[in-house]
Parts: sequence; C-alpha cells; structure tokens
Amino acid sequence: MLLHVDEEITFRKLEILLAFMETGNLARAAEKLEISTVSVHRALHSLETGLRCALFRHEGRNLHPTDAAQALADVARDVLRTMSEGIRATREVAGYSSDRIRIGSLYSLTSRTVPRLIMGLKLRKPELHTELVLGSNADLLQKLRDGAIDAALMAVPEGTADVESEPLFEDDIRFAAPVGSPYSGQKEIDLAACAGERFVSLSEGFVTYSGFVESFRVAGFTPNVVMETGDIFSLMNLVSGGVGYTLLPGRVWGVMPQNVQLIPLQPRYLMRQTIALNFLRTRERDPNLLALLALCRTSKAELA
Repeated sequence: MLLHVDEEITFRKLEILLAFMETGNLARAAEKLEISTVSVHRALHSLETGLRCALFRHEGRNLHPTDAAQALADVARDVLRTMSEGIRATREVAGYSSDRIRIGSLYSLTSRTVPRLIMGLKLRKPELHTELVLGSNADLLQKLRDGAIDAALMAVPEGTADVESEPLFEDDIRFAAPVGSPYSGQKEIDLAACAGERFVSLSEGFVTYSGFVESFRVAGFTPNVVMETGDIFSLMNLVSGGVGYTLLPGRVWGVMPQNVQLIPLQPRYLMRQTIALNFLRTRERDPNLLALLALCRTSKAELA
C-alpha cells in the first residue's frame, strides 16, 4: 500500500506547530524558532490546507487550537522523535558522527603512532570511543571501502581517487639481520651480494612486502624466501631466531628484539614509504574524522 502525505505537510511545519502549541502565541513561537511571526502564521495555515480541515479558531488576532490541532501535535511529537532517532541511527550505521571511531592501522604503527593519536584524540573528544583494527595495506583499504573502518593509518594507496590521504611521515626500508651476523659491521648493504642468503618476509598485501619485492628486483635476483608471516612482529622474531634475513621499515627500530639490527641499504635499493591518515572522500565532512585529521596535522613531528 502506497502511503501519501500531502506536500504541504513537512517536518519543519510540524516543528512550528509544536512551538506554537507550547508557547500559545505567534510572537513567542516565532522568537523561539528565530523566524518571523508571518512565517509561523503561514506554516500553520499551510498545515490546515494540507489536512483539509480547520486546526484553529480565530478570535480577533488570536489563534486558538482546536482538538484537531492537539491531535496533530501529539502525532507530530512522535513523528519528529522517531525521525530524529532514525537519522541518528542511520548516521551511526554509516559511521558518521557516532560516539565511536574505528581506526585501521598497520601492525608496525602500534608502538608509537597509534598510541599517540588515540591519546590525543581522547583529549580532544573525551566522549569518543576508539576501536582499533589491524591489517595489511590491502586489508585496510578494502575495509575502508566496505565501511568496516572510518580511517586507516597506512601507506598512501596508489590509484585511489576515492581516498583522501594526509601524509604523516616518510620511512625507509632497511636490511634486518641478527647481531653478530656477517653483515653486522657493514654501514650499507649491497643486496646483490646477498643472493645466496635465506630470507623471511611479510605476506602479499603489506606495503613492506611491496618494497621487499621491488628492492630485490633492483638487485637482479629473486630471494630465497623460506617463510612468510602475517604480522611484522612475528617477522622480527624470525630474524631474531636466525631463520632468515629480511627488509623492515625504520619505524620498528624501537620495538625490535635486542639481537636484531637495522642496516641501511645502498641508495640504489632504497624504497621509501609514505605513511598517512587515509579516509574516503565521501566522509571528509564527518566531525569525528575532522577531529582526527586536525590532530594529525598538528602532531606530525610526534608521530614518526
């Protein structure tokens, strides 16, 4: 069954009706709504036109509501309350201006960048609850597009016109080796000289994996990868245990096992990551994201 409401009956006019019913006076209703008395009168008259029945009795310049006006006012309160709750619920489903924000992050950013941002956001918006989701660059980009997260702290994705990125810092890929390995005393690593070594790596989809592959392409050989893992902390432990060498971003320096060191690569193998706050362009006016974006812009020096 198709429900039809006359176009003369709008939410705004119902709001005006309720203001008039509560104040009992055109002038006071107009003052409450910050509109003119004429606008209040026109809205009430328009409701009568749409309903095709009288809502008020005219006594001189005064309007007195009828029982019909009271009946409409009772319904209007329920309608406006329901619609207001519906709008709030709809925005929460879309993640817009809810009381929580879901932030996606690379594992490697959880030791410094993520804690600083969460603490800063808590100071700016104490009522906002933060949910952290970890994953690879590919995972986070998909979650961002699916609406599973509101923003992603990850490398700037390529060829994504639908994503807005606010760069935070740049990071270089380095050679990771156990302390005491044959490479420990070197100031720079020539990857071409490592063709006979065993390596461990992150799985495909991580931005560090992309840098890993590109560096060895420049070196001119395919590395002997004996094991892959899905998080960077496990990768560091594999290096610590002597399973193999790997390439890691410099940002993990402070959380590496004590017996693992990072050694710069020769300039020709250097791969640089730009870490950024990423969110969908369609969400760029979300108040929660705007607060997070402002925090990122003022805290860049502390996030690297």
